Amino acid sequence: MNQETRVCQNCKEDFVIEPADFDFYKKISVPSPTQCPQCRMLRRWIWRNDRHLFRRKDAVSGKEIFSNFPPQVDAKIVDIGYWKSDAWDPLEYGRDYDFSRPFFEQFKELLQEVLWPSRSVEFLVNSDYCDQVGYLKNCYLCFNGDEAEDSAYCFNFSYLKNCFDLREAGWSELCYDSVIIGSSYRAFFTLNSENCRDSWFLKNCTGCTDCFGCVDLRNKSYHIWNQPHSKEDYFRKLKEFNLGSYESLRKLTSRAHEFWLKFPVKYRRGVRSVNSSGELIFDAKNAKNCYSVLDVEKLRYCQFAYRKATDCYDYSVWGNAVSEMYECMTCGEQSSRMKFCWEVWPGCNDVEYSMFCRASSNLFGCVGLRQKKYCIFNKQYSKEEYTALREKIVKQMTESGEYGEFFPPEFSPFAYNETICQDYFPLSAEAAAKAGYRWREPELRDFQTTIDARGLPDRIQDVKEDILKEIIKCASCGRAYRIITMELNFLKQIGIPLPRLCVNCRYTERFKNINPPTFWQRQCMCDYKTYNNFSKHDHHPEGRCPNEFETSYAPERPEIVYCEECYQKEVI
Repeated sequence: MNQETRVCQNCKEDFVIEPADFDFYKKISVPSPTQCPQCRMLRRWIWRNDRHLFRRKDAVSGKEIFSNFPPQVDAKIVDIGYWKSDAWDPLEYGRDYDFSRPFFEQFKELLQEVLWPSRSVEFLVNSDYCDQVGYLKNCYLCFNGDEAEDSAYCFNFSYLKNCFDLREAGWSELCYDSVIIGSSYRAFFTLNSENCRDSWFLKNCTGCTDCFGCVDLRNKSYHIWNQPHSKEDYFRKLKEFNLGSYESLRKLTSRAHEFWLKFPVKYRRGVRSVNSSGELIFDAKNAKNCYSVLDVEKLRYCQFAYRKATDCYDYSVWGNAVSEMYECMTCGEQSSRMKFCWEVWPGCNDVEYSMFCRASSNLFGCVGLRQKKYCIFNKQYSKEEYTALREKIVKQMTESGEYGEFFPPEFSPFAYNETICQDYFPLSAEAAAKAGYRWREPELRDFQTTIDARGLPDRIQDVKEDILKEIIKCASCGRAYRIITMELNFLKQIGIPLPRLCVNCRYTERFKNINPPTFWQRQCMCDYKTYNNFSKHDHHPEGRCPNEFETSYAPERPEIVYCEECYQKEVI
């Protein structure tokens, strides 16, 4: 088919469907979308609470549990251990499909009756206060990741050990307060760097050891503010920085951020990618209009997809050997040919319009099934019965306009401000209500603080063990937080002062280093004036570079944004 321009049924803006898109929709037998890519993305994201835990009553035992779902959610939510057990049978909730009623109306009734798991976790050891995670040991308040040990306050991660306050991080150890780092050891206050060790305040560096406050370096050692030093001089100056003092560290942080802005940034963050577009694109091939993807191929309009995700459209979170996923949210782990699903994993195939299903195949409109096949609305059928009934339901849903659409936003258990939508596209309560989203003010627990963060000892060397008993008042929002034992041990081991902000405010500060999945058409800023280039560039030996690109750096941002060609000339 030819390229078509259509009007989004939600925001009323034009969007384009390309021939390759039509080919994909035909291959998986779905109608072409009625909403633009961003509206489709937000419709999925409203189903994703990434980092909030709530206290609520277990629907079976009546005991208080920690859950991904707020207490106001009208659903039967139970402890994850009970949900996984054989103490209940999801097939007992099975019912016939009623062709006189819309699909979504009937599905919502089923959804409200079947038990939900309190959290989305697998294989945790002493890591109860974590969610959207797997394979963790001795972790605390870690979200959206896997394979970590002795770590806390980490988000979007894989393979960490003894790490604290990281975001978008993997294969690293003994790192602190860093964003977008990989394969690093003892990297502190670092941004968008990999294979670095024993370094502080790096940005866009690779393969560096014993460096401080550096930008755009490759395979360097003993550099401070991008200037080389002898080994002896480096460590002498490092000691003079007095990094164990909060006041000294605060000033150095400000100086580092000012220094970073003097250097150009590449229009897109990511490496080792071919024929791909978007932001945070790593080891990708033919990944178009994507955001935060790693080791993927043939994706479009996907976000947070990792490790061998292939041939997917409109897929958000998480990947790991998946293929042909369409309009799915929080699905993955050796699964394929899934459409319009939420929280369906692992080992699931040929599943549509389902939630909380595990290791199953050939399901339509099911909730909470495990190791089942050929079920519709939690009722068991033969293969032949399933195939015939599914075909009739799809025909009815297609005629009514339901088939091809993800679950309605109003079905989501979360308010807008409880989801990742609020992080990337923040709204006020009034704006959210006007857009048709639910809003819930967070419940503020009245903790009696015992010390103000501004009164904490300046030097980590002066902090005593009794700090673990204190309830600290955040220097920014005024809410209470505590220092936990392994956190204190880490800070003392490295020599970093106590944080003055609560966990949520520290998350917000790190998030400022993350660009949104929104793109602007811009021209390369290389003009030999804004930044003093090291050399002349062959494609524009004078004047401003003519290259244009799509970038997640908004025009009003302070960074000097270069195209790929100019950046490579100056940095690599």
